Amino acid sequence: MRSGDSLRRDVLRMTVSAAYNVEKRQQKPLSEEDLQGVLTREVKTRRESVEAFRKGGREDLALKEEAEIAILQEFLPQALSEDDIRALVDEAIRETGATTARDLGKVMGWLSPRTRNRADGKRVSELVAQALARADLAAHDRAGA
Repeated sequence: MRSGDSLRRDVLRMTVSAAYNVEKRQQKPLSEEDLQGVLTREVKTRRESVEAFRKGGREDLALKEEAEIAILQEFLPQALSEDDIRALVDEAIRETGATTARDLGKVMGWLSPRTRNRADGKRVSELVAQALARADLAAHDRAGA
């Protein structure tokens, strides 16, 4: 507040308010993981807004939302890189014995606690689906050969 950064102040106030609302709904103090969940949801909401603003031709609002995302990410654990996520997906497929796209839920169940608040669940799911499709195709090719 003293620095005069009104955007930072407003983003942090909105986030504290969101955390307070979750705390009231749950009727118990938030754990560190719960607070990270609130921050992650705030970032996700803003990412969706960026997409909507860009589709609507409102680059000015999209840039503001991206600035808010940058502020919030300072308080989240380091995000996993694309390569880290792919490595985890490969490990999850090996550990769960998944072979077809029908095993997506099993793989996501293994991955979720390891990627929570560190990777976008939608992106993780896409990578799992791609990997399972490749595995399924490879198994189909081996069976036909």
